[in-house]
Order: sequence, then C-alpha cells, then structure tokens
Amino acid sequence: MAWSYPSSTSSSNTTPQEKHEVFISFRSEDTRNTFTSHLNGALKRLNIRTYIDNNLNSGDEISNTLVRAIEEAELSVIVFSKNYAASKWCLEELMKILECKKTKGKMVVPIFYDVDPSNVRNQRESYAEAFAKHEKNFEDKMKVQEWRNSLLEAANYSGWDCNVNRTELEIVEEIAMDVLIKLNHVHVNDLDHQIAKLEQLAKLQYGFFESTLNVADLQKHKATVRRITELNMERSLRLLRLTPDLLSHLEPNDNNRFGF
Repeated sequence: MAWSYPSSTSSSNTTPQEKHEVFISFRSEDTRNTFTSHLNGALKRLNIRTYIDNNLNSGDEISNTLVRAIEEAELSVIVFSKNYAASKWCLEELMKILECKKTKGKMVVPIFYDVDPSNVRNQRESYAEAFAKHEKNFEDKMKVQEWRNSLLEAANYSGWDCNVNRTELEIVEEIAMDVLIKLNHVHVNDLDHQIAKLEQLAKLQYGFFESTLNVADLQKHKATVRRITELNMERSLRLLRLTPDLLSHLEPNDNNRFGF
C-alpha cells in the first residue's frame, strides 16, 4: 500500500484541505497562549500535524470547516479547562468529536487542565455555573442535556489529569508521546496484520519443507520471509515519520520496493 507523510511543518492554522492528524479542542481564553500552545508545540516537534482553530468563535453551531477538520483527524485532544463548558462552541465541538469516535472509530484523548476531572464529569463548580446559564438562556433543553451527557462520556475516557506534582513541561511531553504512540499504532496497523499472517504462513511452509525436503517448498518459505522483511522495513519507515523530501532521497528501486 502506498504511504507518505505530510510535511513536517505543522501549523496552528492548518486547513482541513491539508493533511492533519490531530484536532485540538480547547477554550481559547483559558489555554490558547499557555497549555494548548505548549502542547501544540510539543506535537509539532514530533512531526505531528495539528489543527487549531485560530478564530475567537461565537454562536451556537460550529462551522462546516471545523466539522470537516474533526472528521478528518485521526485523533482529537480535548483540553478541559475551567471555562470550557461556558462555550456553546466548545460543547458542539465535543459532541462532534464523540460522534466521530462512535461512527468512524476516531481516537479521543481528554486532558484536564486546572480543573478536577470529577467536576467535569459531574458538572460541578464552574461547570455547574456554566450549565445554569445554558439552562436559563438556551431554549433547547434537549440540546443542553446532550451537552451534559457528552461531558460525562468524555470525562470517563482514559486521559490526563494535569493536577499532579509535575511540571507542565513534563506533562506536555508525556501527552505528546502518548499521542504519537496512538497515531503510530493506526499508521502501522495494516502492516502488523499482514506481517502476523505471513509469519504464520512462513512457519507452515517451513514445516512442510521439513516433511518433504522439497527445494521448491523451501524457496516458497524464503520468498515469504523476504516479504516479511520488506514489510518490516516499510513499518520502520512509517514510524520514522519521514517527510516527502527525505523520502525523495531513496533510490527509485527502493522506493518501489517499499511501496512509497
């Protein structure tokens, strides 16, 4: 299968037309210039393309551009902060992210920044205040309940609590590595399945050769082993996250051999 990675020059204003791997949902006034900025920088250093909305959003519905960005991301990071639930925009993003998890199998990583996860899960303190305002100002009570349910669901996923005795730098770097591992699993999952099947086949072929001592059977086994080696090389190249300019330095024959 042909494979290539997008350019390593990640940008916070990546558009959905460009390839991005991670969508970051956050409350701008809480974390844009602090935690989210630091996290985005750590992801970029690992050559991970991110999508961050640079607009100060308002209104009740997210734009079609953001909908596409969420749908096209392999993984969404949700930065829950004190005022996240005060934004209808953030809550709509959250609902779309959870929809994509259910319908498209996309990954979700919740992060709790300067907020207790139980307060998000149970809508207490600042989250209770936000929903009191939503209940008062928003006529669609069913929609408000959907927001509540989404927060409960997302807050129960395995994620990261930043209220721990570590520096923000340490936490950000750990989260970025966790995201990289999750993305890499997706990128090589198809190869892992192929390699596992071929390894079983090679074992059967060699067993058959031992019982027959037929040279033709041994050649079949060796051909399978060579294919396993090629797939392992392609797997390694994918995990290196080589950019197109680096891949262009490969010899043409090697290029074809490894499916790039």
